[in-house]
Amino acid sequence: MTVNASSGDPFVVEVLDPASCWAMLRANRVGRIAACMDGHPEIFPVTYVVDDESIVFRTAAGTKLAATRDAEVAFEVDSYDAAEGSAASVIVAGTSREIVDGDEWDHAVELPLFPWLVAPMAHFLRLTPGSVSGRRFRAPYAG
Repeated sequence: MTVNASSGDPFVVEVLDPASCWAMLRANRVGRIAACMDGHPEIFPVTYVVDDESIVFRTAAGTKLAATRDAEVAFEVDSYDAAEGSAASVIVAGTSREIVDGDEWDHAVELPLFPWLVAPMAHFLRLTPGSVSGRRFRAPYAG
């Protein structure tokens, strides 16, 4: 059931359709990727870009790469609109794999993907979704 979260009911949760989820993903640049490493959950903030209907992020060699390369992961992005008093969250679950193919790697290098950390981040990863879901809800007391 889809209900408009901007209605007067503060308890309504709007289920976002896939197009709205992808629009929200395209409108943001920072999210969190969750993976399991050595049997423990890990969450990493990442800058990302939507490429067609996949998510591309980059990282340096290290824990994040080890946890997310060829792995089942979850990715989340949130938004808050103070003027409307609403918040939203989109979750993408799927497989993350390192981009190593020459043509695909050349394409990834050209994407508008800029890390926060000024350090070499030579590894590009693509999250191919198995599922995409989102919710929008009233958040009048946030902020």
